Amino acid sequence: MATKKVGSTGRFGARYGRKVRQRVLAVEKKLKAKHKCPYCKKLQVKRLASGIWFCNSCKAKFSGKAYTPK
Repeated sequence: MATKKVGSTGRFGARYGRKVRQRVLAVEKKLKAKHKCPYCKKLQVKRLASGIWFCNSCKAKFSGKAYTPK
């Protein structure tokens, strides 16, 4: 169960330790955020797969890093 304090890592419960869950939370926040498109400069980029990004505004598909497009 996700709460304000643990966020999306609430699914792990008490397993794996606090530090590991905090690192996963930091990565997932970056991953799920909307990112700026390098072509149209709008905040419409979402991740399709690892390293594959798609802009919902200009329909551009491009590669980038695994968790952020830059």
